[in-house]
Amino acid sequence: MNPGTRKTGYVFFGMVATGKSYLAKAWAERLGGLYLNSDVVRKELAGLEPRGRSRDSFNEGMYTPNFTRRTYDELLRRAQVYLSGDSHACVVLDASYQSQQERNRLRQGLAGQCRLFFIHCTCPESTVKKRLAEREIDPDAVSDGRWEIYQHQKERFMPPDELESGQLVSIDTDRSLAVLLSVLEQAVQEKVNGAHAA
Repeated sequence: MNPGTRKTGYVFFGMVATGKSYLAKAWAERLGGLYLNSDVVRKELAGLEPRGRSRDSFNEGMYTPNFTRRTYDELLRRAQVYLSGDSHACVVLDASYQSQQERNRLRQGLAGQCRLFFIHCTCPESTVKKRLAEREIDPDAVSDGRWEIYQHQKERFMPPDELESGQLVSIDTDRSLAVLLSVLEQAVQEKVNGAHAA
């Protein structure tokens, strides 16, 4: 695959602890693209260090709808600025993008700037619990995701039914990183080939 032949955007989305950031960061490094993480941007806007822990609960502090709106708007702004430069630019966005409206807002905001792929990350709930427990004691963890937040997201997450098959990849992240990168590369290449054949 040669993703540098045109501007591309990859949106890694899903609920907390489903492996979004783990895979998104590795994918950005693999492609040499700009990596934009919602947890990092949210903390920058709040004046916190990336690894500074916040105990704000759902709908409080940094996690109010207004602050989340600021965070997602800033992610989009940074992606737009980056894609307006190099003709071979690649950007990787890493956030939950729980609602169809939020995903559509992103699609509209980047329309005409790049080919956009949405990578829906999932895994068994037992894996989510294990990852959250490990994250709780990891001093280098950036995300503040906790079981409480996962439960709220589970109630509100909207399936990506609005996305076209040519731009949606669903991937179970309960596998090794090497396998995930290989599976993702093959899936994206199939989408590209399908578009060329259409």
